[in-house]
Amino acid sequence: MENIYRPYLMNISDMIDEAPGVRTLRLNFQDEEEAKKFQFRAGQFALYSAFGYGESTFCIASSPTRKDYIECTFRQAGRVTNALRELNVGDAIGFRGPYGNIFPLEEWEGKNLVFIAGGIALPPLRCVIWNCLDLRDKYKDFTIVYGAKTVADLVYKHELKEWDARDYVNLVTTVDPGGETPDWTGKVGFVPTVVEQTAPSSDNTIAIVCGPPIMIKFTLPVLEKLGFKQEKVYTTLENRMKCGLGKCGRCNIGCTYVCKDGPVFTAEEISKMPDEF
Repeated sequence: MENIYRPYLMNISDMIDEAPGVRTLRLNFQDEEEAKKFQFRAGQFALYSAFGYGESTFCIASSPTRKDYIECTFRQAGRVTNALRELNVGDAIGFRGPYGNIFPLEEWEGKNLVFIAGGIALPPLRCVIWNCLDLRDKYKDFTIVYGAKTVADLVYKHELKEWDARDYVNLVTTVDPGGETPDWTGKVGFVPTVVEQTAPSSDNTIAIVCGPPIMIKFTLPVLEKLGFKQEKVYTTLENRMKCGLGKCGRCNIGCTYVCKDGPVFTAEEISKMPDEF
């Protein structure tokens, strides 16, 4: 009988320190046959094991168009992530997944895309952004609004520059008031305010939002004011997911299980969730 909790064994082939306490791991399957069979879609997540310490849930931050590796980005915040932080290139970790639903990229073909992220919530959108950039001919223009508490807290700084260099990408970066440095040339302000200032057109456009619940709460009305219909606005949630299989009941919002019914939801679906979200 197959053990649904058995992880794949993977080795760390590279690591990047993105910001204080934030690291990206590049992972490769130990078993080549498992690597050949493995597939995932943008929006899905996985559970990553530090052996002897437990599992933590992160999105898959790399694009499915890049099949030679898996990447995850995490913030050091507890027992498991502290243990993951102590690992080195060549060390083994467990990988269990992929789980959850997906962003409907095929439905977005021929449309403009607006990505809105706050803080450590850029990794889930990074997967989608690279997926769509790698399939550039299928989509129109890209707008990316990304904010963090301080300049130091911005992740993927090298990739932000790469995205900004593309003439079909409008990249807007912002930091919270007080988080700027003397040489900072981006915006200063909270993400919902900067989205309102940027005012992306809702015409033939899909918006994808990811961030803390408070950011999402104040960003959705801004998008509605700009003319975005709720069914054209998507978000992805990471809500205390533990088992990934809908068994433990830790991620539910009312009768919705984030790990099984999500983590991708439309704004319309979120509007029907209980106030606890």
